[in-house]
Amino acid sequence: MNLVTPQAYAREITAQAVSGLPADFRWGVATAAYQIEGAAAEDGRTPSIWDTYCGVPGMVVRGENGDVACDHYHRMPEDVALIADLGVDTYRFSLAWPRIQPGGRGPANAKGLDFYKRLVDELEAKGVTPWITLYHWDLPQELEDAGGWPARDTAYRFAEYAALAYDALGDRVKHWTTLNEPWCSAMLGYAYGNQAPGRKNFGEAIHAVHHLLLGHGLASQYMREQAAERGNALDLGLTLNLGTATPETQSHEDAEACRRADGLGARLYLDPVVKGSYPADIVADLAAQGIELPVQDGDLAVIATPLDVLGVNFYRGALFSGVTEEGATTDADGLPVTRGVERDLPRTAMDWEITPTALTDLLVRLEKDYGLPTVITENGAAFDDTVSADGEIHDADRTTYLADHIAAVAAARAQGADVRGYFAWSLMDNFEWSYGYDKRFGIVRVDYDTQERTLKDSAKWYRDTIHLTRNA
Repeated sequence: MNLVTPQAYAREITAQAVSGLPADFRWGVATAAYQIEGAAAEDGRTPSIWDTYCGVPGMVVRGENGDVACDHYHRMPEDVALIADLGVDTYRFSLAWPRIQPGGRGPANAKGLDFYKRLVDELEAKGVTPWITLYHWDLPQELEDAGGWPARDTAYRFAEYAALAYDALGDRVKHWTTLNEPWCSAMLGYAYGNQAPGRKNFGEAIHAVHHLLLGHGLASQYMREQAAERGNALDLGLTLNLGTATPETQSHEDAEACRRADGLGARLYLDPVVKGSYPADIVADLAAQGIELPVQDGDLAVIATPLDVLGVNFYRGALFSGVTEEGATTDADGLPVTRGVERDLPRTAMDWEITPTALTDLLVRLEKDYGLPTVITENGAAFDDTVSADGEIHDADRTTYLADHIAAVAAARAQGADVRGYFAWSLMDNFEWSYGYDKRFGIVRVDYDTQERTLKDSAKWYRDTIHLTRNA
C-alpha cells in the first residue's frame, strides 16, 4: 500500500493552494500582549483583569498566570529576528492597555510606549510590517472596578487610550485593529464567566457588546480624523472570531437555532459595524428576554465608521440543533434551544472540530453579505507536541491543519472572496488564557523553564510555503 505521509500531503495541498494566491498576498504571524510579554509589574504597568482573574483559585489551569509568560518584554529583539527568519511580511501584535495607560485613565506611560516604539524599530529594521491590535482583552483592573465593559464610560476610556497609542505610533504604523474578538470579551467575560473578569450576567454581557462596539467606533473616528489631518496612511480594521452555523437537519427548529447562533455570534457585530444597525431578529429575541441594547442617539453612526479591512479569526464551523437530545424545543429557562451538535471529525487538543471547508464557506458568505476585504488575522491549532530524541518537534498534525486552511483561503478567493492575507496563530507557544500553559498553539516551541525557542516542523513548512508563494 502506498501511504501518504502528513508532510507529503501538506506539500501537495500547499502546491495546490499557493497557485491561487497572488504574489502580494500578505503572510504573517500573530500574538497578544498578555500571552507573551511577561514583565507584568515592570516599567509602570498596572494590573489588568487577567492579572486579577489568574489570582482567583480554580479559574486557570494549575493557577498559572502571565507574569513571565514568554518573557517577550525582555527578549523582543531576538523574537523579531525569529519572525523575520520565518519570511513573513507582517507581525500582528497587541498593545497592553495597562502598560501604555496605567489604570486606564490619564496620560501615557512613556516607558510603556517606548517598548512598542522599540518593537516597531526592530520590525522596520528587519523589513516586517507592524500590525497593531489596540485591545486583546487586557482591560485595566481599575476600569473593571468602575463597571467594566457593561458601563458606557469604558467606551470613552478606550477611545482615550486609543488616541494615546495612535498619537505615539500612527505616523509609523499603517495597520490598526481596534478590538480582538469582542464576542469573547463580552460573552466569555460577562455572560459565561470562563474568562476574565469572570462575571455571569447575560444582560450585562449584551451591554458590553454595545460598549465594545461604541469604543471601536470612537477610536476609529479619532484615527480617521488624525490620519487625514497628518497625512498618515491608515488601514483600519476590526477583528471578529467567526465560524459557520449549519443545521443538523432541515427542520424549522434547527434552522432557527442556526439563525440565533449566527445572529448572536456574527451579525450582532457585523451588522452595526458595516450596515449601521443591529439585526432586527436578534433585537427582538433579546427583547423577549427583557434585554435591550443600550443604544443612544448617534451611537450607530459612530459604530459604522468605515473600515478598510475585516479581520477574521477562524477556528471551526459548527452544527446546530433546535431541540435537546431528549427532543425538547425549550430549555430549563423556557428559551428556545440552541444546541451545538458534536460530529465524528478530527479534533485539536482543544477538542475543537477541524473544519477547513467551513472557512471557505465563511469567507464567501462575508464577501456576499458585507463586501469588505478580509484578512485571516488568526488561524491555527493546539496539539500535544512532543520533543523528539533529535530535539525537533515533528508536528505533522499542525502542518496539515495549516495547509488545509490555507487551501481553504485559496478556494474562497477562487470563488470571489477578497481575502488579502493569512496570519498563523500563533508565533509561539504562550499563556493560553484559562488553560494556562497547558495548550500549545505555537509554530515555535517555547521551553518555559529556559525560554528557549525552537522552530517546529510547522514553522519550517510555513516559511517554505511563503517562499513558494512569492516565487510562484
